[in-house]
Parts: sequence; C-alpha cells; structure tokens
Amino acid sequence: MNAVIAGLGITEMGKVYGRTAAEFAADAVRLAAADAGLAVPDIDGLLTNTGISGDVGLGLQRDLGLRDLRLLSEIQAYGSSAGAMVQYAAMAVGSGMADVVACVFADAPLKDPSSGAGAAYAGAGRRPTGWQGLAAASGIYSANTMYALAARRHMRKYGTTSEQLGHIAVAQRAWAARNPLAQMRDPITLADHQNSRWIAEPFHLLDCCLVSNGGVAVIVTSADRAADLPQPAVHILGWGQAHPGYVMGPGSDLGLVSGAAISGPTALKMAGATIADIDVAELYDCYTFTALLSLEDCGFCAKGEGGPFAASGALGPGGRLAVNTGGGQLSSYYMWGMTPLSEAVIQARGQGGERQAPRHDLVLVSGNGGLLDHHSTLVLSPNPR
Repeated sequence: MNAVIAGLGITEMGKVYGRTAAEFAADAVRLAAADAGLAVPDIDGLLTNTGISGDVGLGLQRDLGLRDLRLLSEIQAYGSSAGAMVQYAAMAVGSGMADVVACVFADAPLKDPSSGAGAAYAGAGRRPTGWQGLAAASGIYSANTMYALAARRHMRKYGTTSEQLGHIAVAQRAWAARNPLAQMRDPITLADHQNSRWIAEPFHLLDCCLVSNGGVAVIVTSADRAADLPQPAVHILGWGQAHPGYVMGPGSDLGLVSGAAISGPTALKMAGATIADIDVAELYDCYTFTALLSLEDCGFCAKGEGGPFAASGALGPGGRLAVNTGGGQLSSYYMWGMTPLSEAVIQARGQGGERQAPRHDLVLVSGNGGLLDHHSTLVLSPNPR
C-alpha cells in the first residue's frame, strides 16, 4: 500500500475548559498538517471519529475551510475507530482515491467546575429498556460495571488477581512520569493501587482510565510524498479488524477472549512479522484489565498468563516489553484509540525523549471499543516494508 503517517497533531490535553470538541478537532488537524509540513488546503481526505457525543462530524470540513474533498466520512467503531480510520486512509492513498488524508478524534466531556456543570456523558439521564433495563435493575449499566463483570470472569477462570492488575497501573505511571504530555505523572506503588477507592469491584480507581478534553489527528499520505516532508515517515505495514459480537449470555467468550485475537494476527501477517518481532506495544487501556486481555490475545503471553506476565515487571521502563510508553489512558490522556496511536507515532519516529524505547523498529497498536465488541490493530515502523 506504501502509505505512511506523516503528521501528528496533539492539542492541549486534560482539564482544558471553554472549548468544544469540534474546536479541539479543528486545532488537532491544523497541528497535524503543520507537523507534516503541509498547508491545511493540501488535505483532500478527512475521516472523523464522532465519539459518543457526536460533536465532531462532517461539518469539520467547513470549520477547516476545506474545499473539493475527494474523501469525507464519519467513522464509528468506538475505541477501535482510530486504527480503522488509519486503515481506510491507507487504502484510499494506496488506491489513488486521495493523496493526503487527515484522521481525527476529539472530545470535551469535562466542564469547568466553577460553572456548576459536571462531565457531560452521552446517555446520561436516559432510562434503559429491554435487556439493558434488566441489567440496570441489578446495577449493571455503566462501562465500569460491565467491564468489571468481564474482568471477574477472567479472574475466576485463570486466577488473575487485583494485585496483578495493579502492576499494569504502576508500570504505566512509571512511563507517564517521563512524558511531559501526561496528565498524571506522580509515581504510584502497588499499595497506592490497592488502597485507591473502589469503582466497581474488582476495579479500583487506579484501574480506570482518565477523562480528558482535547483532540488528536494524524496525516496519512504516500511514502513518496512523505520523502520530501520534514518528519520521519511512519510506515503502515499491517492492519486488521475484528468485531466478535459477544453477548452477555451462555456460550459467550466475553472476558476470556477479545477480538484482538483475530485483528492482531491479521495485522502481523500483513506486515510479514510475528509477535516476537514487536519492540513496542501501545494497547488500549480503558481499564488495566483491557490491557491485560490484549497482551494475551495479541500473543505476548499465553492465555491466562497475563497476570503473572504483568507482575513479572516486564511492562515498565527497563522491562523486556515496552508497553504504553506514554502512560496510556490510565495516566497520560484519554482520547479513545488516538491515545495508543499518537504514542506509537512518537515512538516509531524516535521522538519519545526520556521515555523512548531503545528498540522501535516494529510498533503494534491495539484499539478496543464497546464492551470488547470492536477491535483494530496496526503494525507501524520507521522502515519501509
């Protein structure tokens, strides 16, 4: 396909008030274009991830003043959307459908506390009906409670423990301490994790991702065009998607196996690589459990061995596998699949500073959406195929 990521734009991130998601998105695209050494009118393809709120959509074209686009679409596969957008952008560039494609996600759920408003979440105040109504009557309605059920199932089958999940949080905070963009940089210990308040058992506060305002965009173009641009090209060597369609019923593998077990090997096969070749893994981590399950399903460790693997010290700085080197969604910022993707680009470029992984020839990016419903995987490299 010969497609590369040539630009990365990250806005100010975290508790940044007074701006809409659409404004963050427009700024992220402008930053990505400037990073790539391109003007905004050079963009002839635009893919947006609408998020849950739907605040970023096709109208972004007008906000950016873009004319005569050859590709424009809204992509929605929740947290796997970033990887999917890059896949579609690469195919568009490879086919000649578009030359320069911007992929963007932005969100602004946090409101200034002085305004008296809290975080704005889509669906707040809605009364669930049908099966969701039955689950909600038992207290199982939010993402926290549903992921907690999935984690508990893994624990019962494989003996995974809360302490093992805590090692993931501690390792990622150690990476975040080296990342000037991270929202949470103070080191934490396993005791801090265990003593943090319960959110939905078995999840403590430090098992759960941040909430962030901001936006991230990438520019996808051809390797030939990128050769004349200022940033090191990040080659898109492989990709895959998987959408298991799990249900909360008998026979489901929910909590035991995710779609990463399909999308990961698919991307590796396309890249002509094996999991042993991967130097850096940027994994979706809305919860520590999500990262643990992705480690198993991508093949970094055997099924059921994610807990001992995390507890071995393999994941933090100096460990044998560089995982979520920016701090991930647990400690850096929460921009759905753009969190692992943005850090993957930084690592592949060799621009990680204090957190730069010494080996970064192959970087795996894993995205997850819904209740382990949607998955995307990318294999990126500073080197061409």
